[in-house]
Amino acid sequence: MEAIVPVFTAAGGNRHPSAADWDEKSGLLAFGANNNVAIWNPLDEARRGISELLSGHTDVVNAVRFLRSKSRVQTLIVSGSADKTISIWGDREGSCSKFKRLKALNEHEGSINCIATLPDEDIFLSGAADATVKLWRLVWRQNEHASILDINLVQSISLTPRYFPLAVSISRLDAQSMILAIGGSKSTIQVFVSEESRFKLAASLTGHEGWIRSLDFTVEKEGQESDLLLASASQDKYIRLWRVHKGEELPAISSAANDPALGVIGRSLSNKAHRFTAGQVKYSITFEALLLGHEDWIFSASWRKCKGSRLRLLSASADNSLAIWESDPSSGVWISTDRLGEMSAQKGATTATGSAGGFWISLWSPDGKAVVSLGRTGSWRLWEYDSDADRWCAQDGSYFLSTGSDQTTRLFAEWKWGDKHSWHEFSRPQIHGYDLNCVDTIGTSRFISGADEKLLRVFDEPSAIAALLAKLAGVKSSIILGLSNKAIQVVDDHESVENGDAEDHEAIDPSSFVHKSTLDIDHPPLEDQLARHTLWPEVEKLYGHGYEISAATASHDETLIATACKASSIDHAVIRLYETKDWREVRPTLTAHSLTVAALEFSDDDQYLLSVGRDRQWALFRRSEESPTVYKLKRSNPKGHSRMILDCTWAPAGISNVFATGGRDKTLKIWRVGSHEVQCAVIHSVNCSITATAFAPCLISGRFLLAYGTENGAIELLSINSKSYELEGHRRISSRESSPLKTINQISWRPSTFESSRISDLQFVVGIDDGSVRLYSKLAS
Repeated sequence: MEAIVPVFTAAGGNRHPSAADWDEKSGLLAFGANNNVAIWNPLDEARRGISELLSGHTDVVNAVRFLRSKSRVQTLIVSGSADKTISIWGDREGSCSKFKRLKALNEHEGSINCIATLPDEDIFLSGAADATVKLWRLVWRQNEHASILDINLVQSISLTPRYFPLAVSISRLDAQSMILAIGGSKSTIQVFVSEESRFKLAASLTGHEGWIRSLDFTVEKEGQESDLLLASASQDKYIRLWRVHKGEELPAISSAANDPALGVIGRSLSNKAHRFTAGQVKYSITFEALLLGHEDWIFSASWRKCKGSRLRLLSASADNSLAIWESDPSSGVWISTDRLGEMSAQKGATTATGSAGGFWISLWSPDGKAVVSLGRTGSWRLWEYDSDADRWCAQDGSYFLSTGSDQTTRLFAEWKWGDKHSWHEFSRPQIHGYDLNCVDTIGTSRFISGADEKLLRVFDEPSAIAALLAKLAGVKSSIILGLSNKAIQVVDDHESVENGDAEDHEAIDPSSFVHKSTLDIDHPPLEDQLARHTLWPEVEKLYGHGYEISAATASHDETLIATACKASSIDHAVIRLYETKDWREVRPTLTAHSLTVAALEFSDDDQYLLSVGRDRQWALFRRSEESPTVYKLKRSNPKGHSRMILDCTWAPAGISNVFATGGRDKTLKIWRVGSHEVQCAVIHSVNCSITATAFAPCLISGRFLLAYGTENGAIELLSINSKSYELEGHRRISSRESSPLKTINQISWRPSTFESSRISDLQFVVGIDDGSVRLYSKLAS
C-alpha cells in the first residue's frame, strides 16, 4: 500500500494574544490551533499554508514562543496550554521542517497564559493562572547516541497581591543583569530585575485602568548605552511606553509631561521616576508616552526588531484595526503612521458577518516588511509593505465543504496558478448563530446543513463565487445563479448603497451587497472578503424535526434529502425525507430507531438508504419500485453492534450490496446485502471507538479500500479482497507523534471521475475534533 500524507491542512488560530510567534531565522510562524501547535511560513512563495500540526497538548494552546538556544543550532518552540503543561519542540536534524516534542513540563497548577524567551539564551519564562511566573533553564547533556535536553526550574515568582499573569517580557540590562516585566488581571505592571540569577521586585508601574494584555521590551538604538523601551497594551484602549534609563540622572524627555503647554493631559500623566539598582549599576524607569487612537481593548503590541531600521510599534485591537506607531523625528511625539484592517466607521460590524471581535494577535515579519494578524474567526491576514507605492498591501488559493462548532460553513478548493497549485478557503457560504453538525452537497452548486436548531437550511451558489472557482480552481458549476434578489446583492462599481434606491437599500447591512469588481480577483479571497462577500444565499428552510439536527444526506440523483435529529424516544428518532424539486416532505416518516440516528447514507445507485444509531442498530430502507421518492424498511439489526453505532458507509459504485458500520464497541463490521438477509462478512477489532468510516470511491486492484477514524485520533486504511473479504493490508496513515489526538469526526473521499486501480490517484479529507480539516494524498515524489 502506497504512503499517504497530508497535502493540505486548515486550522483556525486560538484567540489569545500570546498564542503565536514568528521566528527570525527560519521564517516560520508557529501558532496555537485548538490543542495543537501549527507551523506555517507566511511568506512561502508556493503558498502551501500549514506545513504540520504538532500534537501533544490535551487542551487549548494559549502561548507559543520560538527559543534560540546559544548552545544549539536547533530551532526550538515552547508552547503552553490550558492543560497546565509546557511542551518544548525541536526540529529534526536542524531541518526546520519536522518537529518533535523533546520535553513536557507540568509544574504549574493552572492554565499557561504567557511565555517569554530571550534571543540566544538558554532560559525562558512561563506565566500561569496559578498566579506564578516560573523561570526555566535549558541544560543539554550528551550520551552515547544523542543530545538529551533537561529543563531545570530556576525560580518560581509568586505574584502579590495575587493576580493572573497574561503578559511577560524579558530583556538584558547588561551582560550580568536582566529585567522582567509582568502584567495581567490588574492594572499595574510589576518590574523585576535579576540578582545572581534570581529576580526581585524593583518597581510597580501604575497608570493603566484595565488589564494588561501585552508587554514588549526593545532597545531604542544600537549601542551598549542605549535605553530600553517597554510597550504595554491594555484593555483600557491605550498603549503606554516606558523608558528604562541607565544612570542617576533622569532622561531629558521624561520631563515632557510636566510641560504646562500640555494642560490637563500633561497633569494627568504620572512622571514618577522608579529607581532601582542592578549589579551595582543605577537605573530608572519613567513614563515616556501615551498612544491614543484605538477605540476598543488592545490585545497586542510588538516592536519591530530590525537592525538599522526606524523604531516602530505594531498594535492589534478589538476595534478591528492594526496600527503602526512611530516617533516624529522633530517633536518626539508618537503618532499612528499606518492603519490596517477595518475602520470603525466603515466596518458595519455585526456578528452575522463574522467581522466583530477584532484582532487578537499582531506580529512583524523577521525583516519588518510584512505583518500578520489573527481575527475572531481564527483566520490570519497578511500585509506586505510596497516601498514603491509607500503603502501596506493585503496579500493572499472541484472543492470540499466543512462545517463545525465555530458556526461557519467553509469551502476549500485548489488554486491553480501557473505551474503551481495550493489549497485555500474560497468561500464562507454560511455564518450561523448555532453550532453546525452536518453538511452535504446537492450537486455542484447547492448544499444543505443542519445545526443545533430544529430546521435545516438549503443554500445556492452565487454567480460571483461560481465565476471565481471556475477562474482560479477550474471548478465547473452545473448551475449558475444570480444574486439580484437574494440575501446578497450585486451592484455596479459606481453605485453607492447609501445613494441607491431607497426602497431597495433602506437600512441595508453593508455586508449584504457586493460590488461587481470585489470578487474579480486573481487570487483566493482574503479574510475580509471571505467574511463579507462570499456568503451563499439561503433558498429554503426545512421544518419537521423536534430537536437539534444530528444527520443529513442527499441522494446521488439529487432528488431527495434524508435527515434526522437528536432523540431519546422513538417518537423523535425518525428519518424525514424531502424532495428537492419543491422541498415537500415525503410522508410517512421512516421509523426503525428508538434513539438518535447518528449517520445516514444512500447507496451509490440510491436503491438503499442506510441509517445507524445510538440504539446499537442499523436499518436498511429500500426504494419502492412504484415511487422513487418512497423508501420502505427492508432489514434492521437491533444487535448490529454491542454498543452505539456512530458511522456507516457504502461500498463504491457498482457494488451496492456492501456496507460497513463502526461504533463504540471498538469494532468495524462489513455487511453483505442478499435478497433475503444481510450477513456480516468481516469483523475488524481495534483498541478504541470507531467514529468515522468511508469506502474509497473505486476498487483498488480488485480490493476495497476502507478508511476509518477513531476516538483517540487514529486514521487507518484497510485493504480488503472484494471477493473473499479477507483483510490483505492494514496501514496507519501517520505515526502517533504527528497524527491527531482528538476524535475523528468524518472522513470523505474525493469522488472518482475515472476508472482507477491506483491509490495514488485518490484523495480524502478528514474533519477532526481539534478544529482542523486535513486533506490526504499520495506521498509526493
